[in-house]
Amino acid sequence: MKLDSAGLRVLSHEECLRLLSLTPIGRIVFTDRALPAVQPVNFHLDGDEIVIRTAVGTKLAVATRRAVVAFEADEIDWESRTGWSVTAVGRARAVSDPAEIKRLSALPLVSWAPGSHDHFIVIQAEQLSGRRISPEEPAT
Repeated sequence: MKLDSAGLRVLSHEECLRLLSLTPIGRIVFTDRALPAVQPVNFHLDGDEIVIRTAVGTKLAVATRRAVVAFEADEIDWESRTGWSVTAVGRARAVSDPAEIKRLSALPLVSWAPGSHDHFIVIQAEQLSGRRISPEEPAT
């Protein structure tokens, strides 16, 4: 078991993907008017790509076109002081191919926000890292 400098267990690439597949909510970090912006989103892991469904013309849809973004998802149990966090960094792309839109529309991904959400953003993670804290790991 590999620990980082803070004593947290470092997760493998495969474990990061497995954990991302288990949670429906994450946060995307993008640039909005030259400043960092963070927005919670629901998502679906499609293979090793993170798929987000949003409305055309939203701030998120416009800001993430061919941009490098960060994405983070986690699960924390406050009472037991356990949990995990996975971070991905990669290029986001707007999906415009009709065949790919049709395929992504069939995924179990329904936006929690009201309104029409027919625009897909796909993030291909170029960097994927994760950490886990659990009772058996040494405290720092």
